[in-house]
Amino acid sequence: MATATPGRRSVVLFVRSLSPTETPAAGHVARVRDLEDTGRVADASVAVWGREIELSARARRTRAGQCVLDRIADFRAWADERGVSMSPFFDARERSSAMTGEEFAALRLPVCCLAEYDGDELVHVAPYSTGDAICTVADRLDRLDRLDRGDGEGGSDRIEAVQALRGD
Repeated sequence: MATATPGRRSVVLFVRSLSPTETPAAGHVARVRDLEDTGRVADASVAVWGREIELSARARRTRAGQCVLDRIADFRAWADERGVSMSPFFDARERSSAMTGEEFAALRLPVCCLAEYDGDELVHVAPYSTGDAICTVADRLDRLDRLDRGDGEGGSDRIEAVQALRGD
């Protein structure tokens, strides 16, 4: 597993909405900004991606649609390499258009998703599931917050998530 270095580390927080009523997004945005302001990450950004995206060639015809679908493909590849799952956070479902009645598959997006990069390499995504435990965006932000305190990157997030749930 790649170990990111704080000097090259960047994070992107994807949110459905910047509305202060859609929690925990507002709190996560503040924490991501704080990570950048305190130098724990070199760069932090926030992107709004909506509630869901149609899984079709039609969605890829727009710049925004292609960007979201490409990110999700990267996230799934990252999860597959590590033996973790993006479910139930990214689940497809059948939908029908209110205007046309046409049926289509759509991917429901999580309220918040954190992507972490070391340079151009994707090194972490939250949320994810191990089957026994879940690593949330808040869990990963906690871990990133500890970087400047000498806690480093040692250990496995997956093991830590399982231990946290068990109370170890």
